[in-house]
Amino acid sequence: MRKSVLISGLALFASARGLAGPLPDAVPIEAFAELPTIESPDLSPDGTKIVAKIAVRGKQVLLVKSLFGGAPVSMAQSDIDINWWRWVNNDWIVVGVGDEVNLYGEDLYATSIVGVSADMKKMLAVDPQRTGLVADDVIWIAQDGSPRLLLSKETGIKTESEWYPSVFDVDISTGKAKQVVYSHDGVWNWSADSNGVVRYGVIWDEGKKRGGIYRASASDDFHKIKLAGREADSIPEPVVFRTDGTALAFDDGEGRDALYEMELPTFKLGKKVFGDDRYDVDTLVATAAGNDVAAVGIARNRKFYEWFDPYLKEIQGDLDKSLGPGNARIVSWNCDRKKLLVEVGDPSQAGAIYYWDTDFAEMQRISWNSEILTNRKLSQVSTVRYKARDGTNIEAVLTMPRGRSAKNLPLIVMPHGGPGARDSEEYDWWSQFLAEQGYVVIKPNYRGSTGYGTAFHDLGNGQWGLKMQDDLIDAITHLADQGVIDPKRVCIVGGSYGGYAAMRAAQRDFPHYRCAVSYAGISDLGAMLRYDRNLLGKGVESYWKKQASDFSAVSPRFHAAEFGAPILIAHGIKDKRVPVKQSRMLVSELQKAGKPYEYLEQKLGDHHFSRSEDRLEFLKKLKAFLDKYNPA
Repeated sequence: MRKSVLISGLALFASARGLAGPLPDAVPIEAFAELPTIESPDLSPDGTKIVAKIAVRGKQVLLVKSLFGGAPVSMAQSDIDINWWRWVNNDWIVVGVGDEVNLYGEDLYATSIVGVSADMKKMLAVDPQRTGLVADDVIWIAQDGSPRLLLSKETGIKTESEWYPSVFDVDISTGKAKQVVYSHDGVWNWSADSNGVVRYGVIWDEGKKRGGIYRASASDDFHKIKLAGREADSIPEPVVFRTDGTALAFDDGEGRDALYEMELPTFKLGKKVFGDDRYDVDTLVATAAGNDVAAVGIARNRKFYEWFDPYLKEIQGDLDKSLGPGNARIVSWNCDRKKLLVEVGDPSQAGAIYYWDTDFAEMQRISWNSEILTNRKLSQVSTVRYKARDGTNIEAVLTMPRGRSAKNLPLIVMPHGGPGARDSEEYDWWSQFLAEQGYVVIKPNYRGSTGYGTAFHDLGNGQWGLKMQDDLIDAITHLADQGVIDPKRVCIVGGSYGGYAAMRAAQRDFPHYRCAVSYAGISDLGAMLRYDRNLLGKGVESYWKKQASDFSAVSPRFHAAEFGAPILIAHGIKDKRVPVKQSRMLVSELQKAGKPYEYLEQKLGDHHFSRSEDRLEFLKKLKAFLDKYNPA
């Protein structure tokens, strides 16, 4: 047993200095605009290499690096999005890519996969002749060292049978694919067992889960599964198939997502394997064999794994004892799970990625997440709770500016995107940048946020621009009642849905805000529905219709004359999630109405600030705007 975990290199946890007044050690703006040095690293099955996005001269490239010598190799840059990556075996990587295509005059987003050799010399498209818009759903990867995987994908765009995905057995080293399961009407999602047998498909209709089709083995026919008495959206489905003929499934029948045993073929739920009284369980890590649970992921105040695997449970315990609970998270592992990648850092730090061969006590640092900040601690991050005006309990992430006394400070309200998402305690470059300027930053997990159970999520139905906005205002009241902030010195800043909330605040809630800042915000819900329908299919209509009963009434574009607070609007032309048209339409209406606004359009900007130049330009514009309307 390891008695302690040793970290090579510099001490990780450097203390923040206690300061008053101006900060002599202020962090330059470039530190916050810096791209993460390493993003989503994945360890090869033999534990000798990693694949990750790496920041190179302000841009991100996919790179393979040996942990034991040798020059790193990277994939050729292109305008195609690199969305995700996974090792298939020690020699091949599967990469999910996406790009805009124009079909019948409509701009649509198409996804696919490519096979990339570990030396980055070969890149192979997979079965390009038979592909539709969505062709990147890998549902199984072989564990025997072969370059095989199962891919669920649409096969074309001309007929409904092509729109519903089929499943292919793919050799990623050749790009060749053999169809093993043909499409079924209404089935949009497939899952396979650890042996690579497709066992279950989810039936969706108008955006709702209606049941599924199931078979016990490859030689059986699929038959329909319909669970009487269950709400359509809450039908449980197997996520892991066990060797004893049972399965594991997530279910929210007790109000929060939890992991249960499931009988097959009845689909009857059995014993609860793991659940939490306050939060949803949101992910499952399968065992190395792929036939049971090794861990579940859950975000309480911070994101972490609850390990069932006894060896990794002990490893996580050693990390917690040595570095403090929550300060070290296992993020990747090799095939026998004895060689690990561990992210280390608290929410006030950018942190670092370490390699750990667990046969030894010492961890080796691979990379700081920020080459400028390295191990530096910035402003303190914590979780606070308050009641909304109707009594709803709201949780929020609070960042307090270092070196300032917690009294009558200016405030930035920062709603998260989604809105089907949530904030937890983690390093966030936007929040830390604003705190460094002297602002308190609060990120409310308003009603409709995920992670707090079905009832809390459903409180957001129909509340875009209404009670969801009220929850943000009530955060201001909470901090003002404590004397922490000056309620007359508040601005709102957000991106995506958070950008919508900022637009709506400048229009509906302007008495509470001196200014608003929207990045990639939505100004017209009806236009967004039409865009998503082209992108994702008709099933998104039911989602959008849940958000508001009257799109026009809560769409800022149609209420430009009511804007009472100045607003900074920023958007990237290459944004493929929220089209730049959403911001352009609002700018046009504000101009007609003679309302104060500033507009920043970034020619190469996307939805995720993938270029450091765009981050830096935005942060400079943001600082100038806040200095003008709500100086710290």
